[in-house]
Amino acid sequence: MTTSRHLVSGTALLFLAMVGARALPAQDTTSAPATKTPAPDGVTKGPVTEEKPDPLKRKLTDKEKFAQQKALKGELHGTYKVWLDQDVRWIITDQEMQAFKSLSNDEERDQFIEQFWLRRNPNPDSPENEFREEHYARIAYANEHFAAGKPGWKTDRGHIYIAYGKADSIDSHPSGGNYERPMEEGGGNTSTFPFETWHYRYLEGVGDNIDIEFVDSCMCGDYHMTIDRSEKDALKHVPGAGATLYEQTGQSTKADRFSGGGLEQLGAGPMASQNQSKQFDRLDRMAKLMAPPAIKFKDLESFMATSKILTGPPFLFDVRTDYVKVTNETILVPLTLQIRNKDITFSNKDGVALGTVNILGRVSNLNHKPIQTFEDTVTVQVPSELLARTQNNVSVYWKSLPLRPGLYKVDIVIKDVNNPDHIGTWRRSVNVPKYDDDKLSASSLILADQMERVPSKDIGAGNFVIGNTRIRPRVPAGIAAPVTFHRAQSLNFWMQVYNLGIDEKSKQNAATIDYQVVNMTTNQTVLQTQELTSKTNPNSDQVTLERSMPLASLQPGKYQITIKVNDGVSKQQIAESAPFVVD
Repeated sequence: MTTSRHLVSGTALLFLAMVGARALPAQDTTSAPATKTPAPDGVTKGPVTEEKPDPLKRKLTDKEKFAQQKALKGELHGTYKVWLDQDVRWIITDQEMQAFKSLSNDEERDQFIEQFWLRRNPNPDSPENEFREEHYARIAYANEHFAAGKPGWKTDRGHIYIAYGKADSIDSHPSGGNYERPMEEGGGNTSTFPFETWHYRYLEGVGDNIDIEFVDSCMCGDYHMTIDRSEKDALKHVPGAGATLYEQTGQSTKADRFSGGGLEQLGAGPMASQNQSKQFDRLDRMAKLMAPPAIKFKDLESFMATSKILTGPPFLFDVRTDYVKVTNETILVPLTLQIRNKDITFSNKDGVALGTVNILGRVSNLNHKPIQTFEDTVTVQVPSELLARTQNNVSVYWKSLPLRPGLYKVDIVIKDVNNPDHIGTWRRSVNVPKYDDDKLSASSLILADQMERVPSKDIGAGNFVIGNTRIRPRVPAGIAAPVTFHRAQSLNFWMQVYNLGIDEKSKQNAATIDYQVVNMTTNQTVLQTQELTSKTNPNSDQVTLERSMPLASLQPGKYQITIKVNDGVSKQQIAESAPFVVD
């Protein structure tokens, strides 16, 4: 986490984001050398051209094709391989994948990736790409909720959630147990493995009223997608148990379930013939679900956003940056801006005081090429008679940017709409961390003044939302200054832990989390508590720590919170600390 205040007046900032079309590599052609060829009568004629096969056009042997593919696989490495194999694995089309693999250098790959997201931008005229932001928010949610001894994005539930978003409704049976079969599954009573049925009212390119069934037949939290609705039946192979309606009445036997062939082993029943006739429809639907979603938007050649910054008195504001892992090569970087109400110019109309601030931002790489831009407006509205009382309040703006690990430059400009010459700027380098697979690590430790669960429809999206939690970071006033809380408030803290070891036998983690709050003036511990990840999220290599601590019992002063993680499987330890002040 980094914080700073930077004031510049009388400057101009130009935001440019340009996308170049991919250049096709030139192909050199050479003519065959001229030779003299003797005529049949022994007389030497003039020079003629001996035709030779073009090596660039000749058909490759199987051995050469294999060597070429192997060389390509070796060349495609690092961030580009991770982007292809992880970031966009469930949404890239076959044609795009082949095109990406055929590129010859990193510059072309960078251009391809930029165009890949622009093709999916629902609002090409906007500097923001809502599709990309939503995609990485879905990956983060999948990793947090669907992990099962492997990252959540690799699971079938994670695949469907990333590709199609949250289901309209979910019928969940996390413990399995007693199950009354519907008539289309043969009727009768049985016991099931844990399973879920996700229902989508409509999926473009797939159809209406789509039901997707996931079964945890290993009882280990790894739900896999299935076409066969009998797969959730835990008694299917137990003689005499879990009989269907026809089996109870003697019209069929359990052995009939396994002798008829077909996709499902539901057995004979009142609707068996209808199930048989729908098998090809079910196969077709599964194929469409497994294919990447259709691209809705056309390719773009370029994009430009400009903004003229006026001169005038400096506009003060503070910025906080945090880091949250999505994949190894994509990190969410939430930027939190804090503006004091007393620095905003308010206009009064009809008994209402209104302040408006325009925010513009740009992220550039080390070559000064714009990577992302954003633009937004913050409004503050209070009754005119209460304006004086709210002067010491602050307004907070939040923007979450998906970035690759590396060094970037971030420029932010704010403008007071009611005082156009009132401008403030913030310019800093940001070093986005890389999270290695085999190294225990953690996100930023965020101290927040607000933290709450969000409704299902808002999961993974919206201001201050990370996963299924709305968390508003507290922003310090100045470089390296601690954040301040009042005794009437609660200290909310949030952190994610990554790459916990998973025991090969139990398929569970075994980490200990220690929480400690120390009074920095007296060096006394005011809070000491511990918890085990095996009790909270046992099958995941990633855990989210969310806690709230009332501050009424603390005396005014300086404190520090420390979270220590001791991984009993990988034998690694990490610790994150953050200071704060209680007044």
